[in-house]
Amino acid sequence: MCTVTYLPQGKDGFIFTSNRDEAPHRSPQHISRMDVAGQQLAFPRDETAGGTWIAISSANRLACILNGAFEKHERRPPYRRSRGLMALDFFEFTSAGIFLQEYTFLGMEPFTMLIYERGSLTEFRWDEQQQHIRVLDPGQPYIWSSAPLYTRDVRERREAWFTEWLDAHPFFRQEEILRFHHTAGEGDAWNDVVMNRNNIVRTVSVTSVLKTSKSMEMAYHDLISEKMSHEKIMLKGEVLGSR
Repeated sequence: MCTVTYLPQGKDGFIFTSNRDEAPHRSPQHISRMDVAGQQLAFPRDETAGGTWIAISSANRLACILNGAFEKHERRPPYRRSRGLMALDFFEFTSAGIFLQEYTFLGMEPFTMLIYERGSLTEFRWDEQQQHIRVLDPGQPYIWSSAPLYTRDVRERREAWFTEWLDAHPFFRQEEILRFHHTAGEGDAWNDVVMNRNNIVRTVSVTSVLKTSKSMEMAYHDLISEKMSHEKIMLKGEVLGSR
């Protein structure tokens, strides 16, 4: 859940790509599908906790989780609910606004949640005490890196790699940003975009979502098994959740 980029694609589209840095045994090999509150969801399901770090919905919604808020925090389990299950809970609410108002975040480990919802893009951080909400411009590119794994200096270096990539790629193509997510860095196995820290924590997968005005398509590359899978969801009119 640790390196994410967002690239706008015309009026209604985007490319949203996530590298997951995790213990290898928690890496799923395929994309799951399920129905929630009248929406079709597609997401890679965590093999241990059953949640996810990125999910798309036929109601023109996407949620993505990164561990940590602003800086590395001290873990104090047990926590009320896993962040991966919370990512699925999000789709039970009618809107991001209602989710942020009504969901119980107290007792949850810090996280950063990126939300796309019918044309709007929001960054939401929870630091164990309060919410930090930033409405983003969906017409601009962004990069995020997980605070618990990467120091501020490393996060800034990664932003510089992304800026260099943007300068060299004025027209965004999915295969090119995927190449960035597989190869960007300086030869430092601990901090490159595909990382490996003694095989205890490593980049286990790359997930990329291509959104158009009519659909969202998720491509999932499991780096452990080298398996690829794809799921496409056609977008419906506005679908209301259960709350």
